[in-house]
Amino acid sequence: MHRTACGDGDVVWHVWGECAPGDLPLVLFHGGSGSWMHWIRNIDDLVAAGRQVWAVDLPGFGDSAVSPVGSGDADGIIEPLYASMRELFGASPVDLVGFSFGGMTAGMLLAAHPELARQLVLVGAPAMGVVPKRQFELKAWRHLPPAEQLAAHRFNLGALMLSDPALIEGEALQVHVANVVRDRMQRRRLAHTDILARSLPQVHCPVHAIYGALDSLYKEWITVLEQAYVRTAPDFRGFALVPDCGHWVQFERPQAFKQALLAALKNGEKP
Repeated sequence: MHRTACGDGDVVWHVWGECAPGDLPLVLFHGGSGSWMHWIRNIDDLVAAGRQVWAVDLPGFGDSAVSPVGSGDADGIIEPLYASMRELFGASPVDLVGFSFGGMTAGMLLAAHPELARQLVLVGAPAMGVVPKRQFELKAWRHLPPAEQLAAHRFNLGALMLSDPALIEGEALQVHVANVVRDRMQRRRLAHTDILARSLPQVHCPVHAIYGALDSLYKEWITVLEQAYVRTAPDFRGFALVPDCGHWVQFERPQAFKQALLAALKNGEKP
């Protein structure tokens, strides 16, 4: 584990594996109301594939402190993340993968600081400007007694994260509850705008996109998403739809996700 400064606290980075000579760190940004545990089913596979993996708890989430900038959204954590990555990786770029809110954040980060990454992989990212209205509604839970909170968490997992009801119990529910109780950035709004689509024209490294075919952020609008990337990302390399899974694609179909991610990363190494 590594820690970098963030206001009166730290940004916490979880690290697995060794970086082979000539290779780059693989940096993972988690989704909203999340932590590094959004990648809990993927770390071992990525390390086994020869990658050194750095999974951050973004400022305002998990074990990291709240950004001192004072914003309650992704725009307030861009500069703290930039400072952290410069401290950890120096002038060397990384391969950056962002899930959901973390994908939007990664796109905004590279629009401001394109030198940080060799390539960008966006997983289930929102804010591409193709959805006319929000496609899901979640249940509030903080005001409820504990037993009713758990029922709300189950509902929210099914409404947003997972398409397979059988996965909602057990590990997914435990991870989800552990994450949401530590969420200190609860009034996020940028994910419902087109901020990622407006950021990508400034991102000149290779960009890849991976989505679950049943992603609840998009539903039927996922059919127009690929062309939105083609229009906005100058070096767009490919769009992968993983069948029979929802928004949390890397948890619901870890093996299919691993294949899609490793293929994207290999493609992005090419000039």
